Amino acid sequence: MPATAPAHHPDTVDDAAASPNKEMPYAELGLKEEEYRQIVDLLGRRPTAAELAMYSVMWSEHCSYKSSKIHLKQFGEKTTEEMRENLLVGIGQNAGVVNIGDGWAVTFKVESHNHPSYVEPYQGAATGVGGIVRDIISMGARPVAVMDQLRFGAIDHPDTARVVHGVVAGIGGYGNCLGLPNIGGETDFDASYQGNPLVNALCVGIMRHDDIHLANATGEGNHVVLFGARTGGDGIGGASILASETFDEGGPTKRPSVQVGDPFMEKLLIECCLELFAGELVEAIQDLGAAGISCATSELASNGDSGMHVDLENVLLREPSLTAGEILMSESQERMMAIVTPDKLDDFLAVTAKWEVETAVIGKVTGDGRLTIDHFGERIVDVDPKTVAHDGPTYDRPFARPDWLDAVRADAAEKLARPANPDEIREQMLALAASPNLASPSWITSQYDRYVQGNTALAQPDDAGVVRVDEESGLGVAISADAIPRFAYLDPYAGAQASLAEAYRNVATVGARPLAVTDCLNFGSPEKPDSMWQLVQAITGLADGCRTLGVPVTGGNVSLYNTTGDESIFPTPVVGVLGVMQDVSRVVPSGWNDADQAIVLLGATREELSGSEWARAIHSHLGGEPPVVDFAAEAALADVLIALGEQGMSRAAHDVSRGGLSQALLKGALRFGVGASVDLSGICERDEIDGAVALFAESGARAIVALDKQDVAAVQQLADEAGVPCAVIGATGGTSLSVAVAGGTLELALDAVREASEATLPRHFG
Repeated sequence: MPATAPAHHPDTVDDAAASPNKEMPYAELGLKEEEYRQIVDLLGRRPTAAELAMYSVMWSEHCSYKSSKIHLKQFGEKTTEEMRENLLVGIGQNAGVVNIGDGWAVTFKVESHNHPSYVEPYQGAATGVGGIVRDIISMGARPVAVMDQLRFGAIDHPDTARVVHGVVAGIGGYGNCLGLPNIGGETDFDASYQGNPLVNALCVGIMRHDDIHLANATGEGNHVVLFGARTGGDGIGGASILASETFDEGGPTKRPSVQVGDPFMEKLLIECCLELFAGELVEAIQDLGAAGISCATSELASNGDSGMHVDLENVLLREPSLTAGEILMSESQERMMAIVTPDKLDDFLAVTAKWEVETAVIGKVTGDGRLTIDHFGERIVDVDPKTVAHDGPTYDRPFARPDWLDAVRADAAEKLARPANPDEIREQMLALAASPNLASPSWITSQYDRYVQGNTALAQPDDAGVVRVDEESGLGVAISADAIPRFAYLDPYAGAQASLAEAYRNVATVGARPLAVTDCLNFGSPEKPDSMWQLVQAITGLADGCRTLGVPVTGGNVSLYNTTGDESIFPTPVVGVLGVMQDVSRVVPSGWNDADQAIVLLGATREELSGSEWARAIHSHLGGEPPVVDFAAEAALADVLIALGEQGMSRAAHDVSRGGLSQALLKGALRFGVGASVDLSGICERDEIDGAVALFAESGARAIVALDKQDVAAVQQLADEAGVPCAVIGATGGTSLSVAVAGGTLELALDAVREASEATLPRHFG
């Protein structure tokens, strides 16, 4: 039902001009006093209650990036013309778009829904998936897959199960209802995330080049149409308060700010929007996510260098008692805003009626450069939309390298006691395989549909997810999203680069050519100089790394204030890399499924144990300097891996990263239950390392490859030409992993390893 006229006189623009000294609740809405004064200066008067609501959500950290945008400029400044070659839409729109050839384009993006997922885990995670899917829809693309990056508190903390059960059920329930395969991600447990779990959702969509649409409101006289679910009271203040402030101690208290999702309505919206685009019935579509109508109206008008007038009483409501400010701030889900020419309005309404999607014409595009909103004939908003959407406050916040870091960096894991014989090494390999962050995530991933739609070529537990785009040619894309928070804690510049390197490597491992990047930067309070320093270092490291590798950042998200009391999360820069494959039938799995294949280790191993999973699982230790990132070595390794995939020589490949070579070998064997016999003595001699380092170090630019023995010489020649160290370390076969190391041989039965690994999560979560 539409809104009912308020019983009391609304706070109008005329009222605001006539009562300049009226106290306004800006602090309760998350605005600082100086920000309120800036709004007054912009308007030349105090804001109305509705205007204050709009500015509060749009100037929030979550929406305006006011603490990060001066540093995020590096992504654009460090993008070369060569990097822009395949970039069809870059930073600034709902999602970036890249050309993958044959007239096909792919759009992808990752965003956070962290704070809501602590307060109300199921709805927080579910609506996180819904929001990122709508970003992809609004570009004109059909969503084809989702991924997730999850960070939870300590696995044995009494509150962790509440969050894990809700988040996993929310992601699975929403994504499965949409019919979107969940093709990959990561799950990590650490006490630093206890009060601030991270739920980062990624979505990828496909389209033809001609299908790309931008969210700009142009054309004076065009209609502004709101369609989808009705507007309710859920999510009010979510962006300005819930996602842009530090949690106080004491647990979940902001429950009313969490949105409620309806995946069945979202599914209708997907099909409805695609038909509207196909029929050329819309000029632009903008999703209503964070900040709701405030965001959609101001951004559409600002992007289009136009004006807009809205009659707010035409908005269809679930709760007729909502005030004008609440309607503007509501973050109710499954809503879209379209710009429609008058001659196409009837056809537009026919399509939304066909899909049973409720629709209301709420305004028109104007040419006066103003955003005006009336409520039952009373003017409650009259602003320049650019001041709301894009010209908010910008803070160059102070940042400094924290004093505590020197002591942490000096406490190197390389000094820790190492296993001295095969029995001790075997015991630690098994302990790592069953540790929370290396254990099988199958308890989680089995709740997700990974193969719906029939285009999934690879999914978890493989190194990257792969989706076919064109059934006729086999053209497809590979996506991996990775973060190494422990490395970023020790060195945020190097940690961000290591996250990029791992995602880049994972995409190459399955045989795809890395093409573009999206990121989700999860950090603590920007008002703390040490957290701000971590953010700046990570952005700089990521921008420098992307320039070196030649892959552009197409867009992303910044999530700050991930702090409870004085405790901040580990700096967590999640990096998603998208690559292209000419034929997904040549995709390379992460494990071998035949006996008598040669196993080759590509790359060199250094004595780099600091920040490793071995240091965490065996010694509960975090200190020292993270592994060196060598992008030249990463690029050379990627070239070799891609060539092996394209030439059909690579039967299986797995990157060496978390858990080191130990975990890579076990995962390669466990994937299809085929064992291997490995001898590391040659590696130890060549790289001047001991057996523990050979197995547990997390040096970058490494991968293991399984191949037919007759191809070994060709692979060695290919690696030599690329300058990539290459060594045959063993062969596949049997039902156990046998490793010759430290002067002896150890053996791990695959069934025992699998049982221990798959038992970890169910033991804690049922």
